[in-house]
Amino acid sequence: MVSLFSFLAIFGGMAAVQGGLQDDSSPAADSGWVLSTDDYVSEDYAGVPVANGMLGILPWKEPFSVRHVMLNNVSDRLGPDQVNGTVRGINPFGLSMSVGGMSAWTVSGWRQSLDMRNAEHVTEFVADGKVGVRYSFSALRNLPYSMLMDVEVTAFEDVEVEFRNRMCVPEDYTEAERERKSYLVEGRELDVLRTSAETAGGRYEVAAASMFILGDTFSGTEGITSGVGGTSSISSRSGTSDEDILAFGLRRGGSVKFTLVASVCSTADFSDPWNETVRQLVYIDRMSVGEIMEGHRAGWEELWTGDIEIEGDIEAQQAVRLALFNLYGSCREGSRLSISPMGLSSRGYNGHIFWDAEMWMFPPMLLLNSGIAESMMDYRLDRLPAARRRAMASGYVGAMFPWESDEFGQESTPVWALTGPMEHHITADVGIAAWNYWCVTGDRQWLADKGWPLLKAAAEFWTGRVRDNGDGTYSIAGVVGADEYANNVTDNAFTNGAVSRMLEYAVKAAHLCGEKSPAEWGRISDGLRILHDNGVTMEYEGYDGRQIKQADANLLGYPLGVIRDKSRLRRDLEYYESRIDPVNGPAMTWSIFCVQYARLGDVAKAEDMFYRCFRPFSRPPFGALAETPASDNPYFVTAAGGLLQAVLYGFGGFEVTDRGIVRHDAVLPSSWSSLTVKGVGPDRETVVIRGR
Repeated sequence: MVSLFSFLAIFGGMAAVQGGLQDDSSPAADSGWVLSTDDYVSEDYAGVPVANGMLGILPWKEPFSVRHVMLNNVSDRLGPDQVNGTVRGINPFGLSMSVGGMSAWTVSGWRQSLDMRNAEHVTEFVADGKVGVRYSFSALRNLPYSMLMDVEVTAFEDVEVEFRNRMCVPEDYTEAERERKSYLVEGRELDVLRTSAETAGGRYEVAAASMFILGDTFSGTEGITSGVGGTSSISSRSGTSDEDILAFGLRRGGSVKFTLVASVCSTADFSDPWNETVRQLVYIDRMSVGEIMEGHRAGWEELWTGDIEIEGDIEAQQAVRLALFNLYGSCREGSRLSISPMGLSSRGYNGHIFWDAEMWMFPPMLLLNSGIAESMMDYRLDRLPAARRRAMASGYVGAMFPWESDEFGQESTPVWALTGPMEHHITADVGIAAWNYWCVTGDRQWLADKGWPLLKAAAEFWTGRVRDNGDGTYSIAGVVGADEYANNVTDNAFTNGAVSRMLEYAVKAAHLCGEKSPAEWGRISDGLRILHDNGVTMEYEGYDGRQIKQADANLLGYPLGVIRDKSRLRRDLEYYESRIDPVNGPAMTWSIFCVQYARLGDVAKAEDMFYRCFRPFSRPPFGALAETPASDNPYFVTAAGGLLQAVLYGFGGFEVTDRGIVRHDAVLPSSWSSLTVKGVGPDRETVVIRGR
C-alpha cells in the first residue's frame, strides 16, 4: 500500500532531466537502469516502447495514454503506396478516469520513468489534488501475446473514483465486432471485453481481449463495483458492449490496486485468435498477476546477462543501455523473425526488413544474445525460396534477397523508389551475416545444412550479376550503394567490397562442407574493382566529391575489413567526414567512424565520433534515437545497433573472425574508468577493460 505521505514524498522529489537522460541520485539511476522525466509541460516528447519481440506498447505523456500497439509480422496492403506493411494492433488500453464525478481534472506532480532492467514503463501523478495515481505498462516477456497495466490509486480526501476501459481499433482495420462477455471458470466469474476486426485488405483477423483483476490492496474502500470477476464479495457492474467499468469509493488515505490485463492475437499465429486472447487472460488470472510478473522479470534478467557496463560516464551508460533495451524488445529467441528499422515502436518503413538487420543490429546480438541472432538468421533462411523466385523473376539464377522484405520475403519497396530494383548489396549483406554466424557459433552442422545453401545461392546470383571487363577485373553496374543519394552507378565501393567478401566466405564454406566451389567465385572476389583517386577510395566510378548520405566507401575498413592499411583508412575517414550530409545523414556513419578511429588508437577522434553517433539524434525526455539530426521518428533501432557496435567492436576491441570472437587492444574514452561486457559469445564470458 502507498500511503498519502509516501505519495507526497514521491511527487515532491522529482528529478531533473538533462539532455534527454536521467539525472537522478538513486542507485538504479546511477547504474544506468532508469530513465526519468518530470517535464509535463514541454511539447518535445518522444516515447520509448516497451516490447517483447511480438508486440510493443508505446505509452505517451498524457495520463493512461498509449499512442499505439505494434504487432510483429502481421501485415496487409496499407497506406498511399499500397505495399505490404505492418499493421498496428487493436489497442486494449483505452483507460479513462473520473474523480468525484468529473472526467476532466488537473494534473500535478507528474513523473514518468522507464525501468529498463524490468521493462516497465511507470507514470505517477496527482489528479485535482484529490488522488494520487501510479500506473505501469509491461509487454510480458513470458507471454509474448499479452500485456498488462498495473494501477494504484491513493485518496487524499474522501472521493468517488471510476475507471472506464474502451478498446481503440486503428484505421488499419475494417469494422470491428465488439462484446463484453462473462465466463464462469471453475466457479470464478470473469468479465472480459473483446474486440475483433479484419485488417483493411482482409488478410488477417486480429482479436483483442482485456479484463480487470483487482489486487490485494484495497484498504479504505466503500461500495466497490466493477466488471471484475474472481472475488465474490465484489458486485458486478456491467459496461456496454465496448467498455468495461471499475468504480469505487475511497476514504482519505485509502487505496486500491488493480491490473488491466490484455492479449492481442491474430490469424498470422493462431487459427482462432478470438478465443486465444481469452485463454491468455484466464491463464494470467489463474496463475496470479504477481507470478506472471515474476516470470516477466526473470525473462528480462536472462536477457540482461548480455549487458554493457560503463563506469565514469552515466550519459553513455544510459544511451547504450537504452539501445540494448530496444534491440532486446524488438525480437525474441525462437520467433524466426528479424528487426525492422523502427523495431516495434511504429509503422515506420512499413515494418520491412532491410540491410539494417544484418549489418547494424545483428552484430551486437551475435556477441551478446545468440538466441536473437539465430532468430534473425532464421528469418532469412525461411525466405530463401522467395529470394530464389525473385532472382528468377529478375533474370538471374541463385537467390536475390529483396531490399525491403515483407513478412513473405518478397520485395515491398514502394514502386517510386529506385532502391527496390537497384540496391542489391543486401544479398551480399545476408551472406556475410550467415558466415559470421558460423564463425561465432562454430556449428558445423548448421553451416552444412543452412549456411552453405544460402551462401551458395547468393554466390550464384552474383556470378550472373557481375560484368567481366576482360582484363582480369570485374564490375557491377546499375546499383544503389549504401549512399542512396547516388543511383544507378557502377562499381560502388561498398557493393563491390561486400560482394568480394561474401564470395570469399562462400568459397570457405564450400571447403568446410566438403563441397566444390566454382573457380570463378574466387576470381570475381579477387577481381572486383575498388577505385582510387589520389590515395582515397572512390565511392563509385565518376565520383566527384559531392555530398553523400552516409558512410559507404568507409565501410570497407569496418565492418568489411577489405581495407586494413592504417594510412589508407585514415585518408578515407578524413576525406569523407566533411562530405556526409550533416542534416539528413543517419546516425550509423559516426558509429563506423568511431570503430575505425578506436582501432587506429586515436582516442580523441574515436570519442568525438562516439558522441556524434547519438547526441544529435537523441530526443527528450528519455533519449530515444531518431534517424537523422533533423527527423522526429524515434525509436530508430538501426542507430541503436550502430551505437552498440561503436562500443563493442570499437572501444571493446572485439572482432568476428574465422577463429571465432577475438579481441584486440582497446582504447576507452577519457572519462570512462572501465568498460565491462557481459555474456560474450557461446561461453557467455565477461570481459573487463580498464581505462588508461
